Amino acid sequence: MNRKRLLPIVTACLVLSLGPGSIAVAAPAADPVAAPFCYEEPSTPTADISDLKARFNRSNWMPTLQAMYQRRWPSGQKLAIAQAKDQYWNQFVETGSFEAFAESMMVAIHEETHMWDLDGSRTEWDKYTASWINATQQMTNIPLYSGFPRKEILPLIKDNLSDDMDGIYLRDQEQGDYHLQGVTAELNAGLMGLPAVTVVQEYIKGIGASNARDIAATNLRYLLLYLRVAKAKHPDYWAKIKNEPKLRDLVLTQFLRTAYWLEKSAPYSGKLGGPNADKITEKNYAPENISIVEEFTGRKVRTDAQKNCTA
Repeated sequence: MNRKRLLPIVTACLVLSLGPGSIAVAAPAADPVAAPFCYEEPSTPTADISDLKARFNRSNWMPTLQAMYQRRWPSGQKLAIAQAKDQYWNQFVETGSFEAFAESMMVAIHEETHMWDLDGSRTEWDKYTASWINATQQMTNIPLYSGFPRKEILPLIKDNLSDDMDGIYLRDQEQGDYHLQGVTAELNAGLMGLPAVTVVQEYIKGIGASNARDIAATNLRYLLLYLRVAKAKHPDYWAKIKNEPKLRDLVLTQFLRTAYWLEKSAPYSGKLGGPNADKITEKNYAPENISIVEEFTGRKVRTDAQKNCTA
């Protein structure tokens, strides 16, 4: 994976940014008789960081970032440490004020997740990929078997709830031709960008993180629809991916993880997402979408108040 391939992904997130616990346990391999599994991860969004805010300046933003997340969201701290030497941080981090800094974390953490996931040492585009899940769980060497252009899911989208993102990721001439690699990469980055701002929501005042929940919900929508199209129109590919344990585990983890962070961020939906995020989520739980995730993963998922769990 090289930087040239990564640039359209980075640009897309920057454009979108202007628009409207317990210890996590790795998901088990698909097994219909396996014990129930819940996705959770540590976060302490009320931990005091007032001293970090008071000392914040343009030159100490990286130590501040790591200390802030050490107290509130260890997954963010670990990612920041892993990516500390990446030269692209400065493109994403705002340092004019602590509030601007906190708000810029949606894009910064999203993009640095891309940088970790898609690094050439971990990912070969369309062949296998990696996903930074949290501080204690990183999935690597996940086979993708290429796939088909993600724009093929467009006929299944009958509303305009995700229209802005559809234009970037599905209708765009280049992005629309990305295969499963693009779908999994965007979902994983969105699932890091959302908690990155959820745990510092009290400092967010502007619009830079106002679609964090929409990004997570929409990218899960894309994954579910991609699986449906694979089964309906690409049976050979469907058979390959359905028999890949690592990919089944990734899909299950991301489905439950999306539910977990959408619930955690729900009290702040006015600043971290619009009403469409909940409408898209409702559609993600339509019978045909639940059916495809359960068929693909081999696990029953809960649709009650504990959507972050299997049944």
